[in-house]
Amino acid sequence: MKTITTDKVPAAIGPYSQAKISGGFLFASGQIPLDASGNMVEGGITEQTKQVIQNIAAVLEAAGSDFTKVVKASCFLTDLGNFAAFNEIYAQYFTDKPARSTFQISALPRGALVEIEIVAEV
Repeated sequence: MKTITTDKVPAAIGPYSQAKISGGFLFASGQIPLDASGNMVEGGITEQTKQVIQNIAAVLEAAGSDFTKVVKASCFLTDLGNFAAFNEIYAQYFTDKPARSTFQISALPRGALVEIEIVAEV
């Protein structure tokens, strides 16, 4: 098993890794819309989704993978009323349409509106 870390995304805000590689797969922790310095991006669901996806891209790159190798995404929204706007941004990057689950949850760390975690081939 190999731990993946990159300074292009914020450091973990708890006792976990940014990602792990095991058995040919990358298991990435959920990303919320923090920039590399750990600050929450300003704006609504569109801006936050873009930042989350930029963070995922950096983790994928650090692991030697990319969006075409994502097999599963788990998406968490604090308001499913944002689903259409979220999907609009998501669809621009996850063009190979990995398996996906989307949940509305009551809250996310730091007041984020969105979090995405992924599993990808490496």
